[in-house]
Amino acid sequence: FIPYGGTFLTFSDYSRNAIRMAALMKQRVIHVFTHDSIGLGEDGPTHQSIEHAASLRLIPNLDVWRPGDTAETAVAWAVALQNAERPTALLLSRQNLPYSPKKDLSDISKGAYVLSEPEDVGLKNKKLKAVIIATGSEVQLALRAQELLAAKKIGVRVVSMPSTTTFDRQDLAYKKSVLPKGTPRIAVEMGCTDGWWKYGVAAVVGIDTYGESAPAGVLFKHFGFTAENVAATVEAALAR
Repeated sequence: FIPYGGTFLTFSDYSRNAIRMAALMKQRVIHVFTHDSIGLGEDGPTHQSIEHAASLRLIPNLDVWRPGDTAETAVAWAVALQNAERPTALLLSRQNLPYSPKKDLSDISKGAYVLSEPEDVGLKNKKLKAVIIATGSEVQLALRAQELLAAKKIGVRVVSMPSTTTFDRQDLAYKKSVLPKGTPRIAVEMGCTDGWWKYGVAAVVGIDTYGESAPAGVLFKHFGFTAENVAATVEAALAR
């Protein structure tokens, strides 16, 4: 038997001791958490996860996945079943997310992979100027920002990082292949920004305050989770 449970991500606060004990005891428990961001909208900040993903990633021996589409979710579930000596937390979106076309599914299980290159949006023989790292629903923002930047002849790579905990266990060669040295990096996630600075990012499009009560689309615009703001953040980082 493989035990699993499900609730809103914000309510992981109530199960924190069980999550920590499963990690300490090396038990294969799967925690399925949904409603992973300020995208709850009208439910207000009490139900909107801000610090929860970051705090779960700090628990030793807990694998945390925040997939951005169906393929990443399926891989996350498969990895969770293979994690014989550690629990897994799956942080799933409330929003309907489109499938992001992929050349290869094999690298998803490594926690992060190159989802899109400049040539995928029509920029050929252009030097790579920046890397956008995104998780969950924000991967779509990164892809749209990549298109906006391509229109200005700025070549950007989009890296989907559904699991920072899994990516951190990869060898140095793979990490460098995904996040090349000397290329500015910008992270995008609807949550606390602190955990992203370890990846040498120039900027983080995140949220270090509690949310507000309003429709999801209104909140996204209010807190800067738009393709336009992500693109502008990349341009500002390149201008430094």
